[in-house]
Amino acid sequence: MTSELAVDAVVLVGGKGTRLRPLTLSAPKPMLPTAGVPFLTHLLSRIRAAGIRHVVLGTSYQAEVFERYFGDGGALGLELEYVVENEPLDTGGAIRNVYDHLRAEHAVIFNGDILSGADLGALVRAHHDASADVTLHLQRVDDPSRFGSVPTDPDGRVTAFLEKTPNPPTDQINAGCYVFRRSVIESIPAGRRVSVERETFPGLLAAGAHVHGFVDASYWLDVGTPEAFVRGSADLVRGLAPTSALPGPTGEALVLDGAKVMADAEVSGGSTIGAGTEIAAGASVAGSVLFDGVTVEAGAVIEDSVIGAG
Repeated sequence: MTSELAVDAVVLVGGKGTRLRPLTLSAPKPMLPTAGVPFLTHLLSRIRAAGIRHVVLGTSYQAEVFERYFGDGGALGLELEYVVENEPLDTGGAIRNVYDHLRAEHAVIFNGDILSGADLGALVRAHHDASADVTLHLQRVDDPSRFGSVPTDPDGRVTAFLEKTPNPPTDQINAGCYVFRRSVIESIPAGRRVSVERETFPGLLAAGAHVHGFVDASYWLDVGTPEAFVRGSADLVRGLAPTSALPGPTGEALVLDGAKVMADAEVSGGSTIGAGTEIAAGASVAGSVLFDGVTVEAGAVIEDSVIGAG
């Protein structure tokens, strides 16, 4: 898309990433090296590719790390602003917390730990065409019982928000991406924890607001666990997950500048080999993420793993 979308983007990156420890003790989850760049870079590249320019980052844990790395966003063709949460506000509270920084009538809200291939332009168009108050990206999944499910009527209006249940009535789940009308954000209570799933969305339905569903079956992954983090990175390298921030061509491996891979070592499965990393003869690395400065000895085998810096 070349035309600029008249919406703001809000990316929520305040979580501590406890499921990804010990990786997140050194860096916030969205800043972990993923396919050669911090995870958040891939999402920001998709926001820019969709024609959205103004992005507000809602931060709390290690907030300064984001601003130090991304600055004003100019290098990515974006205009970035940062809003720090002093205490955890949950998703709804975090959205309300950035309200004063919004400029457009509508804002697309992203959870900072989701890797998604959804068409953002189509999502925003669906929101406008339906004149919705809120539009949710709903992902079709094979096993919806692991998530809360979100049924819609034939016109695409959301009819309920159901908690996890063994036999959900629909395969549509909340994919962690929303378009909000600005007035709806203003109506969220300020300065306290608010859950969008338990409070905001059910409250809107009860009040007769138009909550719309944008149903999609493209690539989608929550990278909150070490297993999912490794898979997401490999999927980006292999071109299965969309990004325009990959520092090299897609393929079986991404070898960053200054890394040395001996001729008879094998690197496959979408592995990323960090800068200054050395892989000795006869070693095999498959589907893994090796951070900078890793040494892999001759004959070693690494599969579906994360190896930290040094």
